[in-house]
Amino acid sequence: MTLIRRARVFGAEHTDVRWHGTTIVECGQGLRRIPGEDEIDAAGGWLLPGLHDHHLHLRSLAATADSLTLGPPQVRTAAELRSRLRRAEADLRPGAWIRAVGYHESVAGQLGRHTLDLVTAEHPVRIQHRSGALWMLNSRACAELGLDDDPHPGIERAADGRATGRLFRMDGWLGARLTAQAGEPGSARLDLAAVSARAAARGVTGLTDATPALDQAAVDDLARAVDDGRIVQRVHCMAPPDIEVPGVERFSLGPTKILLDDTTLPDLDRFVDRIRETHTAGRPVAVHCVTRVQLILTMTALDIAGIRSGDRIEHGAIVPSETIDWLRTRRVPVVTQPHFLVERAEQYGREVPATDRPDLWRLGSLVRANVCVAAGTDAPFGSADPWRVIDAAVNRPPYHDVPEHLSLESAVRLFTGHPDRPTVPRAITPGAVADLTLLAVPPEDMPAVLADPPIAATVVDGRVVH
Repeated sequence: MTLIRRARVFGAEHTDVRWHGTTIVECGQGLRRIPGEDEIDAAGGWLLPGLHDHHLHLRSLAATADSLTLGPPQVRTAAELRSRLRRAEADLRPGAWIRAVGYHESVAGQLGRHTLDLVTAEHPVRIQHRSGALWMLNSRACAELGLDDDPHPGIERAADGRATGRLFRMDGWLGARLTAQAGEPGSARLDLAAVSARAAARGVTGLTDATPALDQAAVDDLARAVDDGRIVQRVHCMAPPDIEVPGVERFSLGPTKILLDDTTLPDLDRFVDRIRETHTAGRPVAVHCVTRVQLILTMTALDIAGIRSGDRIEHGAIVPSETIDWLRTRRVPVVTQPHFLVERAEQYGREVPATDRPDLWRLGSLVRANVCVAAGTDAPFGSADPWRVIDAAVNRPPYHDVPEHLSLESAVRLFTGHPDRPTVPRAITPGAVADLTLLAVPPEDMPAVLADPPIAATVVDGRVVH
């Protein structure tokens, strides 16, 4: 058993919390240590339900450790891009892949095989757009992957039928092809343990992997990383409806992710059919909505197909005021990323039309309207630190005419929901799972350290993991 004493417990009056095994068994004030019991003196630190990141991409996040960053603010010009690629090339063995992330067109315009060949043709190069929707490859990479002869519809082609080197929404395909070439499981080359350790150091006890269209092998691979301890958090994994539950403690299957792109939107009937088929298989849907038309199409389709408990909107980058009442009455949660307003401020200033800015990354207006809202980092496409998200939610940049900031307590609640019910808060109470985040400071001292608060302890399933 373990006892935490003298804590400032989130949302409660008691100061002491005891757990046995994986479950909290007693809460109160002045609890005495039982012989043989481990004890943590919180010394007035803030004790929270363990933070759960409700939207990130674990494999992509792990892969960034071996990737160049080729977008703002690290890289802003074509000359800087060329310099980084050539420095990387000089350090590699012949034929080794160069992987880069974070690219945006503001650096050097649209990239494809021919523009990248001018920088390097000796090494296969793949560069991911900061949106995560697009990979850009040079000719050496196109040849190694056999793109010219592959019929995949996500491969952009020139007038002569050859691949341009631009791959849309092909993460799964690309990962499987590269894994097959390497001859080893996908996670074997990725340091998921380091990702997990960094998350634990930030107080994160749970992770929802929102990678779309994972196959059974990929889901099983991720479950193995939980089972063998490389990932110490509990993991809730989005997956297609035909995926079987791996049967691993701290690992569960979540909704089916549905990606929408404005250029390839499904017709309404087909979209409704897909939602119904997913619901019939017993799974909710999580629909990627970053534009006005994507959100309105999703609302319409859900009204026709019927809403299932667990259905959710991912991102909600643009939420028009006229959609707020629908979100409130239907109780469909929005899982959002408030920190994008900070991290992508330059891009939004250039690209977001003035008519859309009042609706961009709403937060406070949704919470005040009683819309169900939770948050995820969307790492690696945003900072992997939930405290950066919380800081952005509390200290909103002056982007809107109406206040969109949250109180500190409301911002923390964005990360304290259940894995399968992200907007239903967990409480530190007897019978609850012992997933806890202990800060080394009391709540009144948090504003001074909010972007990087000191974490005293992180507890997952009753075990101190940091």
